Amino acid sequence: MYSSNFQPESSLRWKRIQSVLQSINADAVLLNTNANLYYSSGRVFNGYTYIPSEGEAIYFVRRPIGLKGENVHYIHKPEQIPALLTEIGLPLPRKLAIEWDASHGDFTRLSAVFPDAEITNGSAVMRKVRSVKTDYELGLLHESAVKHAEVYHRIESVYHNGMTDIELQIEIERLLRLHGNLGLFRINGQSMEIFMGNVICGDNADTPTPYDFAMGGAGLSCSIPVGCNGSLIRPGMAVMIDMCGNFTGYMTDMTRVYSVGELPDLAHRAHQCSIDIHRAVSQMGKPSVKAADLYNLAISIAKEAGLENYFMGHTQKAGFIGHGVGIEVNEAPVLAPRSKDILEGNQVIALEPKFVIPHVGAVGIEDTYMVTPEGMKAITNAPVEIVSLS
Repeated sequence: MYSSNFQPESSLRWKRIQSVLQSINADAVLLNTNANLYYSSGRVFNGYTYIPSEGEAIYFVRRPIGLKGENVHYIHKPEQIPALLTEIGLPLPRKLAIEWDASHGDFTRLSAVFPDAEITNGSAVMRKVRSVKTDYELGLLHESAVKHAEVYHRIESVYHNGMTDIELQIEIERLLRLHGNLGLFRINGQSMEIFMGNVICGDNADTPTPYDFAMGGAGLSCSIPVGCNGSLIRPGMAVMIDMCGNFTGYMTDMTRVYSVGELPDLAHRAHQCSIDIHRAVSQMGKPSVKAADLYNLAISIAKEAGLENYFMGHTQKAGFIGHGVGIEVNEAPVLAPRSKDILEGNQVIALEPKFVIPHVGAVGIEDTYMVTPEGMKAITNAPVEIVSLS
């Protein structure tokens, strides 16, 4: 089912999941979304991972054909799972965790497969487990971060005068793919859609979007109303580049700002304020610190600088300053005012205190950090100053 070098890692992950299951008195979890199938098996397949509160995971596979292993069982439909569990010698669960974040149809069908079981929130189980990375996962994130930064160092080389925002984004996407980016921006939930990231400049940064992003953007079509809209990059514009670094199946998030010509003092002050927020939040961001306290610290710094009207948006504001990253780009914890999350060691967080300056564009940086006892340590490393493209 998985490569031999992933086997020790898979056992570690199962034990982490089982620890949470035991804490809520659940007998098993049944997983069926791609992110959690990948986490629990080391690959994406069409089917289900069943992890009992003790013992090894069982894989019920529809596609692809040819997967092997003593815990792999091919099925045509999930209704076959209870009989196979009995055949294997496992008791049917009395309390079963199912992914609530899956489609309603999947949730309803899987619940009906186990009519005698009490159903609990498997999505919450997996959010908690996946928020703290293993050493293996941290290695993949570090690898992605290095390649991510390498691409950002080359962005100036693909810009030329007279470009539109979409033309620049396409060139950056090409750089990313040539450096090994997988091209997938995996997002939890159904309410956000974007391809590989975002390049946004000028007034388009202040265009409201239906998504919970700090930056707006009209997009190129009403079908995906976010991001670049074909604007010509002109002198006096800030160009914010927020492209995803998915080189390993684990994503890093990184934003840098570029300019054409001179930007007004307000934009430079706001950009420096973002850097100051990064320094303060990363120093405070240690295990046992409340995520909401980090958000409040950032807000207080923006207010003290007199920049709160532009912070995390202008016409429309985002309700957070950072979020966990990993297999998906929006994992736990969330740095938001009402967040109940508390930081733990080896969590990986994208911190993005940004500002939107009307008629100029968006400024501020985003970096991906690992939570350590000494504070949050950046793993994406590139110059933080505004870079001139002209």
